[in-house]
Amino acid sequence: MTEIYNKEFVDDFIDYLKIDKNYSKNTLESYMRDIRFFLEYENKKIDDITKKDIDNYILHALPNYNESSVNRIIASIKSFFKYLSIYKGYVNVAEDVECLRRKKALPKYLSIEEVNKLLDIDLETAFDYRNKAMLELLYATGLRASELINLDINNIDLNNMVVTVYGKGSKERIVPMSKIAVNYLDLYLNKYREELFVKKQKPTDAVFLNNHGNRITRQGLYKMIGEIARKQGIDKEITPHVLRHSFATNMIECGADIRSVQELLGHENVVTTEVYTHLANNFIKDSYNEYFNRSKKESRDDV
Repeated sequence: MTEIYNKEFVDDFIDYLKIDKNYSKNTLESYMRDIRFFLEYENKKIDDITKKDIDNYILHALPNYNESSVNRIIASIKSFFKYLSIYKGYVNVAEDVECLRRKKALPKYLSIEEVNKLLDIDLETAFDYRNKAMLELLYATGLRASELINLDINNIDLNNMVVTVYGKGSKERIVPMSKIAVNYLDLYLNKYREELFVKKQKPTDAVFLNNHGNRITRQGLYKMIGEIARKQGIDKEITPHVLRHSFATNMIECGADIRSVQELLGHENVVTTEVYTHLANNFIKDSYNEYFNRSKKESRDDV
């Protein structure tokens, strides 16, 4: 009797989704399956179901489904009872039922050994010096890929060791550079960059150039980093964002204030930056000079 009593409400709900919401066949089947399993488990008339019953069913479903599936089931149940409250006059007992909070995967970052491997590249050609300057700048500042490739000459202030960046929403921020990054930028800009110019082509103001004498592209930057990582024997996918994560993690680990890191990264919300406090708990502690300047290992005279 209970099943027959509930069937009318379920059929009306599915018709509503089909006609009023124009849901696809697969979506309708998914809703029907979720509601049917729920009602079979409860074995109660819809009138008698409470929020506690829904909570108990979710606990029952947790060991049998992944997080996404459980949230889909919850969404189906919530939609069903919302429909009943609007069109059938029932109290919405599912109104306060919450979906599971998705666990955000922590961003990937590099170990100290991997950082040293990546940055310790052979310097023979103008492209090598360009690559070295890009890598050092990425790691020492946490710039986004788009911010790096869009840098122009007038954005770099070697004397004051800062770079002016235009981030998301064209918001300007000024980021300090490490001594080692400044050293290699100075070398690249004043000695090797001209070698990347192409004859009969008007020189660009872009800081980092490709083999056509134009501003390096995002794809070119990713390709360069990937090739260097493989050449250096690093068995991990490394992108500009991985270097950005590594920069932020190091800063937090070395005692930097989270608000300062937020400003350096150009984050709108400090909550976005807080993820690095979790990463930092797993990162080897050391000094800023050891991580970023590495001035005892490298100097202008060594190049």
